[in-house]
Amino acid sequence: MRTKRNDIRNVAIIAHVDHGKTTLVDELLKQSGTFRANQVVQDRVMDSGDIERERGITILSKNTSVHYEGVKINIVDTPGHADFGGEVERVLKMVNGVVLVVDAFEGPMPQTRFVLKKALELDLPVVVCINKMDRPEARCGEVVDEVLELFMELDANEKQLDSPFVFASARDGVATLDYNVPGKDMRCLFEAIINHIPAPEGDIDAPMQTLITTIDYSEYVGRIGIGKIENGTIKVNEDCVIVNIHEPEKTEKVKISKLYVYEGLKRVEVKEASFGSIVAISGIEDIHIGDTLCSPEYPKPLPFVKISEPTLSMKFIVNNSPFAGKEGKFVTSRHLRERLYRELNTDVSLRVEDTETTEAFKVSGRGELHLSILIETMRREGYEFQVAKPEVLYRNINGEKCEPMEEVYIDVPEEFVGNVIEKLGSRKGEMTDMHPSNGGYTRLVFKIPARGLIGYKNEFLTDTRGNGVINSVFSGYEPYKGEISKRSQGSLIAFESGESVAYGLFNAQDRGDLFIGPGVKVYAGMIIGRNSRQDDMEVNVCKKKQLTNTRASGSDEALKLVPPIEMSLEQCLEFIAEDEYVEVTPKSLRMRKNVLDSQLRKKARNRQQQMDQNANQ
Repeated sequence: MRTKRNDIRNVAIIAHVDHGKTTLVDELLKQSGTFRANQVVQDRVMDSGDIERERGITILSKNTSVHYEGVKINIVDTPGHADFGGEVERVLKMVNGVVLVVDAFEGPMPQTRFVLKKALELDLPVVVCINKMDRPEARCGEVVDEVLELFMELDANEKQLDSPFVFASARDGVATLDYNVPGKDMRCLFEAIINHIPAPEGDIDAPMQTLITTIDYSEYVGRIGIGKIENGTIKVNEDCVIVNIHEPEKTEKVKISKLYVYEGLKRVEVKEASFGSIVAISGIEDIHIGDTLCSPEYPKPLPFVKISEPTLSMKFIVNNSPFAGKEGKFVTSRHLRERLYRELNTDVSLRVEDTETTEAFKVSGRGELHLSILIETMRREGYEFQVAKPEVLYRNINGEKCEPMEEVYIDVPEEFVGNVIEKLGSRKGEMTDMHPSNGGYTRLVFKIPARGLIGYKNEFLTDTRGNGVINSVFSGYEPYKGEISKRSQGSLIAFESGESVAYGLFNAQDRGDLFIGPGVKVYAGMIIGRNSRQDDMEVNVCKKKQLTNTRASGSDEALKLVPPIEMSLEQCLEFIAEDEYVEVTPKSLRMRKNVLDSQLRKKARNRQQQMDQNANQ
């Protein structure tokens, strides 16, 4: 017999990036008494990863819980970037409702639409929280109308259209039901969650079923499966079976060695837990996302959400540059393969494939940021490798070549509108909407091939002098839009191996922008700058001034060098061409040509030109 557990609520916090989800969770933790009165708590306590704290973004979904008036509220904090949409999609199977956070100034953004659409498809109740109501330019009333319009566009049912609205300032720790009346604490939001998010339902006497939606890893206990108990009770040392939804006939007997529930930010060990609880289970080595843990007498898998497919791929290659093996701890193809396949255990949106050579692996993800975070994580772990330029994944639909499309939302001051339209037009972008936005900005909406956005973010910041905001979200596959013109600037390539000196750099800086300063070790074929013209050019940055016995006064004036451009990982990935690699080590990021030898490069280029001519004839 199915019953409700009124002492539990399971809820996910979803929103567009930077709308304040993690700060909101901070305040719910503080005001629920999770921390001691004198406890020092850092901001964005849920963003526990180093990269998350450095970049100010949430990358992985995380679980926590708070207690309010006798009810335990299990909260899942989710990422806001579209590239990490897979994290959001799978955790929605673990909750009974969502809190949709929307910025009181920006209103619904592309990722707001994406996460709300996923929640409505699963028929989850929604509590809307209009956050940042303390912003001077906040427009709460208009944003409420925009959210309701979004609900109607996404075909929400009547119950979902009646979703409660709560107005909050997560930074100040206050919430209210009327934005004209200031709140005192977060009580309104707590009550909205308890009153509008349904209690989990299940049958306590039925055989146990637990759907695993997240995998964590601990050096001490190994793999940890996290999920919600749908039916029955789970106990420590109990015999269970793992069932995969794709291969339900294959079952594996396992034993649960440890069982945890979430209390605040900690996992607390328990002996048993019943339906509705979100639990962490250790002791099962071969457990994966989407598996169902069942009682042996009823091995039936639970349905799992279909995760959206990757749209972008990149080759990860063993480092074979002249500096290979000098800075990394893990440098072989075996190390690289092992690490990439291990990532599949925790990231459901990622795909890894072997290629025709054992030195390279094809890694597919949801976007440039998704793959660059993986690269950054690996280099911090001591891995050394090379990556090629990102490529989009085409599909054959009804015999026609189709490519992934992105819907791009751009907010720019009016003076830069013409420049943005011209640049995106040359990248096969089609403008679908243009209207005045908030704060004197103009909102432009484009539909553009995903490959048209590769390498555009830097250009965009330059074109708008840092005043523009760009957001994009995947919008489906459409017929191939044709060739897109190559980048407008070539590379400056080191002519010989050695150490860069001021004299050589001084002569080279007239040719374009340099990425290195003096005293940097370089090798022939390494990219050391950006040419002001479209072609590549070789420069000798190791060239020293010839010394003579005589000196005239003033002949040795100090050389004035322009400060080099320090390229981040994302900037490197955006800059490189099809015949270039980014060399990634724990200490350095270098760009290089695939073929280091100058003569071999020319032969390869001539061969390619000949092939292109033959193809056009």
